[in-house]
Amino acid sequence: MTTADTRPAAGAWPLENAVFSAALLAHRLPWTDAPARALGLHALTREGAVRHLLAHLHRTRSGRPVRLSTPFGSFLVPLTRADTAGLLAAAGRKGALGPAAGFTAGGRRHGLHPHTPLPPEAVPPSDGLAARIAEDLDGVVAARRGDGTLDPERWRSAMLRLARRVVVGADADRDSLLSEVLTATAAAAGSRTYESRNAALHRRLAPYLAADPDPDTPAGRLAAAGHDPDEAVPALAHTLAVVSEAAVTTALQALALYAAGPDAADPGAARPDAAHPDVADAAAAAVRRALDHYPPVAAAVHPVRAAFTWEGLAVAEGTEILAAPARLNAPDPADDGRQEAGGPADGQPSPLCGAPAGCTAGGFAALVAGEIVRGIRAVAHPVLISPQLTPDRLPYELAPDTVLVALTPADPTGRTGAAPSDGRVAVGTSAAVPRSAHGYSPASYGALARTSADRLDRQAESLAACAAHTGWNGGEAGERFRLVLLAHADRCAKAAADVRGAARALAD
Repeated sequence: MTTADTRPAAGAWPLENAVFSAALLAHRLPWTDAPARALGLHALTREGAVRHLLAHLHRTRSGRPVRLSTPFGSFLVPLTRADTAGLLAAAGRKGALGPAAGFTAGGRRHGLHPHTPLPPEAVPPSDGLAARIAEDLDGVVAARRGDGTLDPERWRSAMLRLARRVVVGADADRDSLLSEVLTATAAAAGSRTYESRNAALHRRLAPYLAADPDPDTPAGRLAAAGHDPDEAVPALAHTLAVVSEAAVTTALQALALYAAGPDAADPGAARPDAAHPDVADAAAAAVRRALDHYPPVAAAVHPVRAAFTWEGLAVAEGTEILAAPARLNAPDPADDGRQEAGGPADGQPSPLCGAPAGCTAGGFAALVAGEIVRGIRAVAHPVLISPQLTPDRLPYELAPDTVLVALTPADPTGRTGAAPSDGRVAVGTSAAVPRSAHGYSPASYGALARTSADRLDRQAESLAACAAHTGWNGGEAGERFRLVLLAHADRCAKAAADVRGAARALAD
């Protein structure tokens, strides 16, 4: 029932509904984007069509939420980030929302791990976070492959271990089964097996809360605050879920954005040196942009269980609100697909769990992801191998399994791979090229080849510096060794030139 001051949302025109539905259906056919991408017509891709349609609706409907009808349901769709936050916040204050469901780009629904608020007093201070994760980050850097790239499986296992350490405590460091149970529980959300798996997760977590947990973790702070275990365990499980997701996925995406250049991670900002204090700010900016453009929960459906009114808009019981803030980055099709900088603002739906009005655990997870990027940058220089990112036109998707990042050594001055000046030979990792994998383009191997050529140049400089050491001046044998070292240096320099030429050919 409406009054003169309230009215229901306007519906989209049939053709607008058809375009939106076709774009969703096209996501189930991966090849449909190939012709448009080959021609550079980003507006005709599946994701481009959705974003440009939403921008069109924003112009033609005065920015007000609109009702879209699709084969997957009828949705009330807010067309701005502010309206998304305001609409869901108003519904939340009235207790009108039911549990949210994830909504894929192809229109499929999936369960979400239920949002359980983490009390603000349970969030540990950030002061000691870097020291707590340093050991795990050292292991990640040491375990990179022969070509310097991060191994996806080792990255995942290390990040899950890191998440258990900072959320539950050092006692959970080796409890990989805890992460396995958590993953299985999250995957079962919304299914008949969820309750039994969730009970198993609670049984796995409860002993950590009862065993005097580390006071610098959410588990320890929940226990110290005297929270009832029946309330503390769900909050701890939710925190572990979002921190694990941020560490495994968001931190890797942020590392790729950081490696792509300052304009990709934080447009308008200058790239800091490794020893500069602004490294932390740049890392945090990269995480914010990763969450902004590639949120783990890109879209969520919020069912309305009780009618309410928001800014003159009457929302009836049974309505489903489709919140997709990540698709509202480009408000005007005239920008040709370029996306604005920014990050999830306070009060926006959580990009990590789909909570309608932010998530304390999600904020802590973003902090952890930022410390991961900052910690890796402090000891190594990230080089993005795949995919190739253009800072002013980021791709609509950045799947973690397509990200390939190499880490090269960094010295305290911020220079990477500097040759020693004391005659020592700097022996780095080998330049073996990884096996061919789906999604690696010739340009990706070109970037890897350039990195290998740089490493060969540094090795040549190191060998020449070693040959110049005065210790070889003592006799004939020393002079012979000097000639051998200089010959090796010459071969390394020639190899670097050849590899660099191959890299140019691959990049063309």
